Amino acid sequence: MAMNAPCGWLVTYDIASPRRLARLHRFLVKQATPIQYSVFHFEGSPGEMGRLIKEIEAYIDPKADDVRAYALPTELSIDTYGKGKSIKGTSLLSACAPYLQKLLQATAK
Repeated sequence: MAMNAPCGWLVTYDIASPRRLARLHRFLVKQATPIQYSVFHFEGSPGEMGRLIKEIEAYIDPKADDVRAYALPTELSIDTYGKGKSIKGTSLLSACAPYLQKLLQATAK
């Protein structure tokens, strides 16, 4: 993948401290789109994702917390189970990631 080619990323976290959790959540809401609690969609190049991870490092304790970023494929297959809901009226649109609306619809069931 080229360093400047944009793609979709899932950013997930498991934070041990409620204070760090709240701080990281507030930060990520400004940088990415919440999909579920502790799961965000970020759109950008691998370089931009690397910069985001560097910024995230200021909010976590690497010995106690876990943050992960997964590059999403162009063709995305989604299965959902349970009663999870998306924010009503939210749309996820992207020229480089056409699966985003599918992701939102799957979480809205």
